[in-house]
Formats: sequence, C-alpha cells, structure tokens
Amino acid sequence: MNLYLIAASIVLFLVAFLIGVKKQTWLLSGFNQKRVKNQDKLSKIVGFYSLIIGIVMLAGGIINYPNSETMLFLIMAMGFIALLGYVNTKMVE
Repeated sequence: MNLYLIAASIVLFLVAFLIGVKKQTWLLSGFNQKRVKNQDKLSKIVGFYSLIIGIVMLAGGIINYPNSETMLFLIMAMGFIALLGYVNTKMVE
C-alpha cells in the first residue's frame, strides 16, 4: 500500500468536489476567469478529470505496483497540461 498515492488521491477528490460540484473555478491557475466563455463547462471538465485521476491514483496506491508513483504523477501532469492547452485554445476568448 502506497500512502503517498492514497494521500494524492484524497487531494484530487477534494479538488474534483470543489471545482466540479461547487464550481470554485478561482482555484484554477493559468487563466483569466473573465476571459473564459463557459465556466460551467470548464468546472465540469476539470472536476471530471480530477475525479478520474483520483480514482486511478487510489487504485495504484492500493495495488502498490513498483514505480507506480512516478508513472501516475507523470500521467497526471501530462493530462493537466493537455487540459490547460484545450481550455486556452477552445474556451478562452
């Protein structure tokens, strides 16, 4: 059992709840809130992605595959960078 991945998954579940359900988009950095066309869609996309990555990290923490920490954090970072690129190209005025 990898406690680092389990702790990271709890943080991601919290982020998914705050952004996806409570619509707290001010927690997101890297964009100007006034320039985003559809903040509801932004919160749904980021909340859903955070939930999926949280589930994957929780499963990785329980399974305890060797070197899963590095691999999962890399996948998470690449996904958030791709998400940032999508938001900045498609959803920002």
